[in-house]
Amino acid sequence: MNNISRRKFMKSGAIALATIAMTGHGVFSNAEEGAPVYLTRDISSKGLNRVYDRLMQGGRLSGKVAVKLHSGEPGGHNYPNPSLIKDLVQSVNGTIVECNTAYKGKRFTTADHMKALQDHGFTGIAPVDIMDENGSMALPFPKGSHIRENYVGTHFANYDSFLILSHFKGHAMGGFGGAIKNMSIGIASGEGKMWIHTAGVTRSTDNFAQCFATDQDMFLESMAEAAGSVINKLGTGRIVYVSLMNNLSIDCDCDSHPAPPELDDIGILASMDPVALDRACVDLIYAADKDKSASLRHRMEEKHATHTLDHAEALGIGRQQYTLVGIDA
Repeated sequence: MNNISRRKFMKSGAIALATIAMTGHGVFSNAEEGAPVYLTRDISSKGLNRVYDRLMQGGRLSGKVAVKLHSGEPGGHNYPNPSLIKDLVQSVNGTIVECNTAYKGKRFTTADHMKALQDHGFTGIAPVDIMDENGSMALPFPKGSHIRENYVGTHFANYDSFLILSHFKGHAMGGFGGAIKNMSIGIASGEGKMWIHTAGVTRSTDNFAQCFATDQDMFLESMAEAAGSVINKLGTGRIVYVSLMNNLSIDCDCDSHPAPPELDDIGILASMDPVALDRACVDLIYAADKDKSASLRHRMEEKHATHTLDHAEALGIGRQQYTLVGIDA
């Protein structure tokens, strides 16, 4: 059963979602009350800044700002385009932050990861920091079923606020990657990534294959718990979420040879609630052209992807109720 059917969406609701996605204008709510999720169809530097400004409504992130994005595995090409995000990153005086991988690819060491960031153009638009260059620090999460501590790079402590700037796409293990994944796996150190992937069994990166032995739902729940530890540490008003819905491959930006996108670009979304944001992105996939979205829908369903959102909601991290507001004239 697909996500929209499971949530008992009316046909008119799917039509409304599709219309807003196509026009960038209008309002759709999947509940009587839900977090605002703003959408623009304008996938440009101007559009990105406009949807961020609408979200912030005159406010600003405080102190030293980290911009968490996906640097992209060398060989891939769907990661955020530096020319698209440059103006926003510079407007918040942000530092682009990443952490090393748990698998032994070309972003496993800090030196290789910095080279990838340079080759992909990120060092040319802002300061860049590999947060686990000097190891890990623990963030407690007492409510966790699988992980009571999340391990992030020690440089996490150097930042006052985070802009979680995600590229929404499919993922071979999580089903999809959005705000929750970018904040959990993305901010985790290399050993922290293993800890999440194995649902609290090991932090050793010596055998990445152990990740594939983890119960799928336990892995998805661990991602939600890790995201919760980050939110708890930062507190209200110090973290915001923006998701790019372009280059919608079924594969993550960590894939060096991703499948080509089959689905048309949708837009840029922003919210203060990461669960609402991810749910809106998923629903927009289901409201899109059925033939073009088939592969991505299959990947999400095969991996139980929205279970992450169910667990995050149960933990109080956010709510799947949202009001989608198209901001284009």
